[in-house]
Amino acid sequence: MSESPDADSLLSSSSQLNLMEVDTIDDKEFDIPQVDTPPTLESILNELEDEDEPFVLEDTCVLNTDNIDAHSCDTSSLASSDSGDPVHLKRKRRIVDLNTTVHGPVLRRSLLKGISAQIISAADKVDAGLPTAITVSGVIAVGTSHGLVLVFDSNQALRLCLGTTATGAEFGAVSAISINHDCSRLLCGFAKGQITMWDLANGKLLRTITDAHPPGTAILHVKFTDDPTLAVCNDSGGSVFELAFRRVMGMRSCDSRCLFSGSKGEVCCIEPLHAPPDFKDHPITHYSLLAMASLTKILVIGLKPSLKVWMTFPYSKSDPSSVPQLAWQFVPVQKTMNPTLAFCKGDTVHFLLVKKEETGTIHVIKQRQLHLSCDIISLSWINSRTLVLVDSHEKLQVVDRPSQEVLETLDLDQVQLVYNSRHFKSLATGGNVSQALALVGEKACYQSVSSYAGQIVYLGTKSAHIMTLRSWRERLDCLLKQEHFVEALSLAWSFHEGTAKAVLGLTGDPAKRKGMITDKMVEILFQFAEHSLRKCPEQGKIQVLEQHFHDVVPVLVDYCLLLQKAELLFNQLYTQLAENVVAKGVFLESLESYIVTDRLGHLTTPIMKDLLAHYHGNGMMESLERCIVHLDITSLDIQQVVQVCWENKLYDAMIYVFNSGMNDYITPMEKLFAEIGPQLREGRPLTDEQVVMGNKLLVYISCSLAGRAYPLGDIPPDLVVQVKNQVFEFLIRLHSADSSEGEEVFPFIRTLLHFDTREFLNVLAMTFEDFKNDKQALEYQQRVVDILLKVMVDNADFTPSQVGGLFTFLARQLAKPDNTLFVNRKLFDQVLEFLCSPDDESRHTERQQVLLELLQVGGVVQFDEGRLLALAEKAEFFQICEFLYEKKNQHDKIMECYLRDPLRKVEIFSYIHNLLSMPGYGPEEKQSVRDKTLQHIQELVALDPSRSADLVTFHFSDEVRPIISQLQDEQLLVRFLGCLLEPKDSHQSGPVLTLEHDLHELQLGLLSRFAPQQLMAFLQTSQQYRLEEAIQISERYEHNEATAYLLERKGDAHGAFTVLLKTLKDKLSVLTPQSEAGSDGGNEDEERKSAVRNAEGSLNEIIALCQRSSQNLGQSQREGLWFPLLEAMMASQKQLKGSTGKHTSEVLKELTMKVLNSMSSFIPLPAIIQRILQDPVYGKGKLAEIQGLILGMLDTFTYEQTLLETTTSLLNHDLHWSLAHLRAAVTRGLHPRQDHCNICLQQYKRRQASAEEIIVFSCGHLYHFQCLQEKGSGQSLTSNQLQRWSCYKCSSNQGGRSGTAGEGKRGRSTSLAQTRVTSLHHDAGAEVDGKRVFVEATLDLQQEQSWDQLRSLYRGPSRLSILSELSHCHSNERAGPLIPAQSGTETFQLKLSPPPLVEE
Repeated sequence: MSESPDADSLLSSSSQLNLMEVDTIDDKEFDIPQVDTPPTLESILNELEDEDEPFVLEDTCVLNTDNIDAHSCDTSSLASSDSGDPVHLKRKRRIVDLNTTVHGPVLRRSLLKGISAQIISAADKVDAGLPTAITVSGVIAVGTSHGLVLVFDSNQALRLCLGTTATGAEFGAVSAISINHDCSRLLCGFAKGQITMWDLANGKLLRTITDAHPPGTAILHVKFTDDPTLAVCNDSGGSVFELAFRRVMGMRSCDSRCLFSGSKGEVCCIEPLHAPPDFKDHPITHYSLLAMASLTKILVIGLKPSLKVWMTFPYSKSDPSSVPQLAWQFVPVQKTMNPTLAFCKGDTVHFLLVKKEETGTIHVIKQRQLHLSCDIISLSWINSRTLVLVDSHEKLQVVDRPSQEVLETLDLDQVQLVYNSRHFKSLATGGNVSQALALVGEKACYQSVSSYAGQIVYLGTKSAHIMTLRSWRERLDCLLKQEHFVEALSLAWSFHEGTAKAVLGLTGDPAKRKGMITDKMVEILFQFAEHSLRKCPEQGKIQVLEQHFHDVVPVLVDYCLLLQKAELLFNQLYTQLAENVVAKGVFLESLESYIVTDRLGHLTTPIMKDLLAHYHGNGMMESLERCIVHLDITSLDIQQVVQVCWENKLYDAMIYVFNSGMNDYITPMEKLFAEIGPQLREGRPLTDEQVVMGNKLLVYISCSLAGRAYPLGDIPPDLVVQVKNQVFEFLIRLHSADSSEGEEVFPFIRTLLHFDTREFLNVLAMTFEDFKNDKQALEYQQRVVDILLKVMVDNADFTPSQVGGLFTFLARQLAKPDNTLFVNRKLFDQVLEFLCSPDDESRHTERQQVLLELLQVGGVVQFDEGRLLALAEKAEFFQICEFLYEKKNQHDKIMECYLRDPLRKVEIFSYIHNLLSMPGYGPEEKQSVRDKTLQHIQELVALDPSRSADLVTFHFSDEVRPIISQLQDEQLLVRFLGCLLEPKDSHQSGPVLTLEHDLHELQLGLLSRFAPQQLMAFLQTSQQYRLEEAIQISERYEHNEATAYLLERKGDAHGAFTVLLKTLKDKLSVLTPQSEAGSDGGNEDEERKSAVRNAEGSLNEIIALCQRSSQNLGQSQREGLWFPLLEAMMASQKQLKGSTGKHTSEVLKELTMKVLNSMSSFIPLPAIIQRILQDPVYGKGKLAEIQGLILGMLDTFTYEQTLLETTTSLLNHDLHWSLAHLRAAVTRGLHPRQDHCNICLQQYKRRQASAEEIIVFSCGHLYHFQCLQEKGSGQSLTSNQLQRWSCYKCSSNQGGRSGTAGEGKRGRSTSLAQTRVTSLHHDAGAEVDGKRVFVEATLDLQQEQSWDQLRSLYRGPSRLSILSELSHCHSNERAGPLIPAQSGTETFQLKLSPPPLVEE
């Protein structure tokens, strides 16, 4: 930290406003429309105040207390504090992020020791009390709780003590103080409402003002304006008053004028605009602006030349306890200085710019808001760009307004800030303030904060503190003292680039400023390097030591390069770091990233030598190669670098050195060919490293032919053509330089073709694209093509794919409009023979694909199409044949290609459909396809019956019978007809095929023979067959289930029952002998279980049939269905008598009980019991044999009896509950809304008439009987009933002024309980029986209304509704679910039987 400032003088200079910053603020943050006609004060006072938000107080006068004797305290910004990252064992470079914002310590907090000591001393010695308020101008004044004001000079010496403790006893504590701009007068407000004015030159009391505002309220604020004769004050009643000081003939007076009444909304903060000395002539200052903050809005008014409201601004929603704040400041905007008001209530700061146009119009412009996550209790400007805020947790935040960044956060807990809560609650005058103002006062500290000349003073309970901005050097020195070198460098760089915030002390020429900062950064760099060497760990793992320097060295390198101080880096810092071996290695390794990103292109010779030795010694050859290709060739020792590259196979670096250093582009190619050529010639596979080298060679050749340098940059323009010719000459060499006797001709082209034919041809294709009118290049092009043909054609070393790739490449070149190549047509014929060789079965698909690609790129012009087609057919290249047939429009032959091609057979359906659907084909072409399709229809159906059926439906709907006649295979016909007759979904598009009945019946017969399991599904989905024929077919093939279904559809229920009953008997007959034989083994047991399942399934079908049919049959007809079924089941049990099949017997009894339970819903129980007892099986023997049947019936009876009793009980309970509530509603007393008739408007008590009758309706309206009768609001029911009335007023509102209430009308106009009151007039001689009270309760429409109300009160399903549902189920369903199952519960089913019918 810097030393404490000297305590020589207290300067008051407004010249410290930094006008240099005028150009740095733009207008983008001003986004609110201008206000041309500000509202009047009267209109504002009449507005309803319904919103809240925060505000701030600030003095725009400039205070500089650099020379105040203060104790400077070290402060550390939270934004810049170092987190102290732990040292990792892994080597991790410290990356310098220039986008990271470091602000460092921005504020210097100093304790005003002299003032603090004398505040404590005054409290002890003269009973001055605790400090309550402070203000700063040319002097510092502190008010106390016992009514004294202590005035200190710039040396913190007590200059004046204004007032006495006696004054304090009378006036109360000092609640507000203010000093005018020339430090000649001081205004002091007191807790009991008085105001005093003092002369600061001699300490004389000039005025005592007791009538400036209503008595009984405390002074919250008193402020001088720029006019020394004008001040404003704000009391705890929320009112604002203007104080005009006069002196006439030696008499001092004060005139008071109310500017804002607290009855219209309490103001709790005021702030006049104070202009610094340099802006005394600013046009806005002539209006003497005053900002006021109430609990719901802020107002800006002008006191001169006449009172005028300039604008109002309501707060957004905020905490009611938030404290409004106001602060003015002159800020630079577009090279002019204009006043800006900052205000807040809560966590959002708003800004209003006041601007006067050249035309004289005043505009108040809303600017960008500042959002913070805290409740602000104090707001001050410290300069034109920086705000200082204090939140409710007493955390001080320094905020840069343009960027809205929080620059620093400090804790003010030690200050023990003084709050003004007692004055806001007006405790000295009895606490007569509103609850809202008292709530705001809990956090009010207006009088504890005062700003002046770029400094802010905070008043604590026992001390005073001052906050000032640190200079840029002081901020850096503070970080250096804490050994935060990286943060210091980052902050210094932000000073250098002009991006730092709250900068102090950097003025003058920009170049000179950058020079000063550069010198300081160089000094920091040396300190950082020295510190890193001094603090280096002396013992431990080598990784720890390396990590230590990885946190330092990259930072040094980065800032040296940013400052363009490479000589400093290499000559001084490197020399300093090289003393440590680890630091030296880290330094050399850290250079790689800067070299690779081209930030560092030249190294000194010693550095380059050390770098080669270090990277080579540590095996970092890839990193070394990356560095070499980015460095300036002049900084390299070519001989040393080439040697290292050859030894370590750094081919990229070698190519770069040869190309850039010696303009030699061929030698690297020779070396690379020497590495991969022998392997390829001998047919041995390449290693991964050799594959990488081969790819590198291809890229190098491609770059060289395209004029690009490898691996980076471009070849010099004057060498491009020369290099291209050299490369071509090299490639077409007949033999290599060190060729052996067995070397084949053109070894380089041959090697590249063997390595990767396709990529090499791509390289040539890209190169040939650039050849225009270059005769030399065209010659090379023809020469290369001739060599390629000579090498590859008739060479067994190359696969068909490689040869085909060559001719595809040639076909593309020949197809160009400006082609100059010549290729012998015989060569194409040779390739065609080679690709279409039928003797070679290998690579069939590959050869066909190569030939197809060759034809598609234009190679077809090189062949005789007839010969090509013959060869393709012979080789079974069906895609080639299709390609050629397509050119000739021979679509029928294309279909043959599809049918013969096993890989593409299924695609024929799409081909046929598309060709027949598209409009681009002629009738003849489509007819040929149709004929071909019909010719091969059996083959198509066998391939895919479903798609064949779709094809027939869409395109061959008239050819169905011929197609069916062609299908000889009946099983194939079944599948085809199944797809053809399958009903289509409604959402599927396409034609619907309508076929004759005989086709459906044909399919029915085929299914009966070949797929009986699909018969029932077909019968249920298809409706096109004839019933009689279908029944005959099903009977012919003995499909009883299908026969029964068809008979039921026909309406012959008994016939269907007979068929199913026969089936059931057959299955029961199969079951019974097996049961008697017993189960000797597991296989027989499985057969028995299967027979039981079959019998049960057949029984379920016949029961379902009987239940469906019984709905529409009479009693005798029902018995004709159910009793034969019951007899069949009992007969099967009869056959088991005396047998050992106990399990089968139990199963049959269960099935019989199932029949009984089912028929009990349709047949009376006595008839069932009588039939059972008549049966020989149950008519003889013991009762135990039929015990199960009888008990089952009794259970059913008991269940239904319990259900009936429960239902009756619920019905009675609901009826009683409803009638009881209805009676209570009808007999309830009514309370009229008023005591007068709603027609004649006379009070019924004052009407002097005979005994009068009053009618009160449930809606609360009251009428005289006679008035209502005159209006005709009654309706006679019968002669024996009373008249029914309706409310006249409610009926009129509903559009019915004729008094009769309609039958369907419901509402409050008709009374549920019409109460007629007959009362006496007030004569004493009235008869006792003259007063009659009686209630008429009619239970018609009114009862219905009450019934509806009661039903709405009853939550959940009514039990009456349950009964209704029960009745519905009983009448319609007979058996089924009574109550819908709720989610998550079991389904409850209630089965009801009709009452038994007893025959007489």
